[in-house]
Amino acid sequence: MTRVRVTAPATPARVSQETREAAQESDVGQVFVRSLIRSQLRLALVVAGGFLVILAAFPLLLAVVPGLAETRIAGIPFGWLLLGAGIYPVIGLSAWLYIRTAARNEARYRDLAGDQ
Repeated sequence: MTRVRVTAPATPARVSQETREAAQESDVGQVFVRSLIRSQLRLALVVAGGFLVILAAFPLLLAVVPGLAETRIAGIPFGWLLLGAGIYPVIGLSAWLYIRTAARNEARYRDLAGDQ
């Protein structure tokens, strides 16, 4: 039986460990890392805040639109349907936006750190 070494595929987006360590050790590299951390934190706060605003808008919608809270679809109150089924697309969209933007932030960091 022969041994086979399994490694991760070599992709252009992959940055070597040495490059990352060198970028983090230099003063400029530390600025880049702090900038990445701040941008990821800002992104997390914006996505979480937007999600909470949308979540808070659901009960507000039920309170503002007369008769909507008493409406039933297939015997289930509309408010329950709205919060039970309507929130999942919002969660999915929030997660998709967060992942896409976080990956873009990290790609920008890798581009900057790779230039040193």
